[in-house]
Amino acid sequence: MAPEHRSFAPQLTRRRLLAAGAATAGAVLAGSAGTSAAAAEKTRPAVIHLPNGFRPEGITIGGGPYAYLGSLGDGSIYRADLRTGEGSIISTGPSTPSVGLKLDHRGRLFVAGRGQGARVVDARTGEILASYVLTTATPTFANDVFLTPRTAWFTDSYQPALYALPLGRHGELPDAQDVVRITLGGDWSQVAGEVVNANGITGTPDGSALLVVQSGVGGLHRVHPRTGVTQRVDLADAAPLTNGDGLLLVGRTLYVVQNRQNAIDVFKLAADGRSGVFQRRITDPLFDVPTTVAAYRGRLYLPNARFTTSPTPETTYDVISVPV
Repeated sequence: MAPEHRSFAPQLTRRRLLAAGAATAGAVLAGSAGTSAAAAEKTRPAVIHLPNGFRPEGITIGGGPYAYLGSLGDGSIYRADLRTGEGSIISTGPSTPSVGLKLDHRGRLFVAGRGQGARVVDARTGEILASYVLTTATPTFANDVFLTPRTAWFTDSYQPALYALPLGRHGELPDAQDVVRITLGGDWSQVAGEVVNANGITGTPDGSALLVVQSGVGGLHRVHPRTGVTQRVDLADAAPLTNGDGLLLVGRTLYVVQNRQNAIDVFKLAADGRSGVFQRRITDPLFDVPTTVAAYRGRLYLPNARFTTSPTPETTYDVISVPV
């Protein structure tokens, strides 16, 4: 049976989403007690250099002070030590892109593969544990990932849909035919063609729903995880989130990367995610089209995708770190 025709109500309870949110917040705050911001500034590099020609897009942090990044070029996965800035390729790419990625507590990387669906990679060995065709519809662009204890969620920038990989009670990966399509409705208005629609994804502070940014029109949507019905989040008088990309939720604080604006907009959300208030904008002169964001011990880490620079094997790429 084709994935988009399977009926399934993902197990996304408030408790499960809150557990995922707590893990995310822990990545930001872990070790902050007894470690001053000044000491962290002195010991951790603000710029982490990646291999020439790597073309990063997604970033995730976990399993200690390590960041994992995927290549839009050949799909390789790079691991960087946040303490030293040193790193190496841990998984050679399948010659297809790696876009958004997230690491679970079992050491598995869930990777969005643009037109090639998704795959799961062992962060220790680099082995591909599973691959999934998320949809047979065209065009398709699996862009970003959000994990809960029982579901891996993927956005599709070219289709009005989210895809869910239902995980077993002990984290078992689903079979290929178990991929679930959730069609987006409600306030969602899909822009036709190869225009970036759904992009970054996370959960609401209370764990009751998902949040998805629609890049092309600059809207943030609250998505019911069972029905796909969306409600545009009321951000009061905030500017549109045009080119909105990666999302990071810490408590009730939402960080929204706006790639070509070279900025992160910060919002304080209502618990249910139906509304939010703009707090501030974070910029840095070293930003060069950052796409996604992860956090560790009081700092944000963003890969410079450099979309306005023609990629070559010698083009330089890096990760920029800024204070929260």
